[in-house]
Amino acid sequence: MTMTTQDPVIGTVKGPGELPHEYLFVTTDNCRTRIGEFVYYSAQDGDSERQIIGTIKGRKMVRNLPDSFLSDPETPPAAVTALIGLEDIDSPEIFEIQVETVGYFSESLGDFVNPRIPPSPGDQCMLASAKTLTEMLSSKARAESGSAHIGSLLTREVNEVPVVLSVKDVVSTHLAILASTGSGKSYTAGVFVEELMNAYNRAAVLIVDPHSEYKTLQSLHGDEQFFGDDGYKPDVKIFSPERIKVRFSTLTEADIRYLLPEGTSDKMSHFLRQAFRALKEGLLGKKELYGYHDLRDYVTKQKYGDSADQGNQSSIEGLLWRLDSRFDREDGIFSADEHIPLDELYRPGRCTVLQLSDIEQAEQQVIVGTLLRRINKARMMTVRDEVSKSEDFIDYPVFTLIEEAHRFAPAGASVVSTNILKQILSEGRKFGVGIGLITQRPGKLDQDVLSQCMTQIIMRIVNPIDQQTIAQTVEGAGRAMLAELPALTKGQAVISGVGINTPVMCRIRQRLTEHGGETFDAPSEWMKWHSKGESRKREIEDAVYMKESSDKKKEKIGNIRI
Repeated sequence: MTMTTQDPVIGTVKGPGELPHEYLFVTTDNCRTRIGEFVYYSAQDGDSERQIIGTIKGRKMVRNLPDSFLSDPETPPAAVTALIGLEDIDSPEIFEIQVETVGYFSESLGDFVNPRIPPSPGDQCMLASAKTLTEMLSSKARAESGSAHIGSLLTREVNEVPVVLSVKDVVSTHLAILASTGSGKSYTAGVFVEELMNAYNRAAVLIVDPHSEYKTLQSLHGDEQFFGDDGYKPDVKIFSPERIKVRFSTLTEADIRYLLPEGTSDKMSHFLRQAFRALKEGLLGKKELYGYHDLRDYVTKQKYGDSADQGNQSSIEGLLWRLDSRFDREDGIFSADEHIPLDELYRPGRCTVLQLSDIEQAEQQVIVGTLLRRINKARMMTVRDEVSKSEDFIDYPVFTLIEEAHRFAPAGASVVSTNILKQILSEGRKFGVGIGLITQRPGKLDQDVLSQCMTQIIMRIVNPIDQQTIAQTVEGAGRAMLAELPALTKGQAVISGVGINTPVMCRIRQRLTEHGGETFDAPSEWMKWHSKGESRKREIEDAVYMKESSDKKKEKIGNIRI
């Protein structure tokens, strides 16, 4: 890639840095040498002249005006420089800039190559142009098939250098969006979903939404910004909690045991295991579907078999009570035959939102674990040609975005959804099952799970434990960029990993759809409650309407008129 001759010289190389892939340059330019900015020097590599790109990772001042002069705000800097004989110099300040070498961009490889050729002292250091950065930061151009325009480079003007992710790489190797509460993680996730649902991607997306904040994506359905020239229109399907059903036969024994109330003894677990095994053996070669009462019958049979002593009977009765309290409920989510077909949950051009807000956390974990097992099995069987034209036939890749991911794979705890998440994150690439994890507490997310998300969008993180977790599990972003996390403001992010050619600091673009996760403005809501219009509305709603009195003469019984 050839840099333009108009690229401005920003400084002069001083020498090597602390590490072999670092160097230092000096400059008087304080405005264009921000952390995360891209600069380059030229070097001869065989017969080719290469422009070696680097990222600014550190800076310090090596010359400044004396402190005694700076302490007097009434004395202008020009007067001070004239006094000490520096009136002919543009700026008395000199900065030493530390640069981490990235390499030259190889168009044939679509990636950076580090030739290990250090700059020489005195070499010019140039600021990379917006055109150069646009071409090299991503393998995809904006609005190109397989692209996701997330925002623009933070060190440049808004929209000057677009930041575009490769959807293929993000979806196949998984995504993590990490941020403190209020930093814009759900907003950023909405931006990414917009890109996935646009006409140049038409993805099959499912969002696990524990707080019902993604319902505003429904506006995608009729928004012409997302339409295709061939008539494509994105579809959005929202499943409210009462519409979510889990077929009992899709549960494992571990799922059932996990859902039992506290106090379930080892003996009860033994009888459950025996009954579940007997149920499976009894159905071998017969019907695949069964309900809770089929399992209950096998548990009950143990009361009258070899286990029929008084101690065992009390344990079995206790187990039955616990099972009934969870699964024998009219308003429960578990059904003998109902569930949502996979091709209704996942379909190219459709964004499905599972609202779990009114479902208790243990059941949420079972729902997610069961769903991921189903889609992973379906994709495996489809890819291996083991199934065709059935409920398990899903002949396209899928992407599942999980909000509050630390609920479904918590650190230091075992829940039913963790293992299948780990399996998909390690093997899903082969079968086209992509995962996106969103959390405001990276420190509470299982580290094996987080480390397997190969593209990271990291926003403002203040908690020291979360910062340490990110530093240990995120390999792509450099320490200098990660050190910037506490200073990021809302809508700013560090993006690293396989979805982009080199880590960048990004300004997230504005959403095209309404954001559903805004924080309530409590004072405004309180003032609104006391407004004349709202007060009058409440008076009307609370008014007691009396029926007109009848002309009929009231009768008297004793001292009571009726």
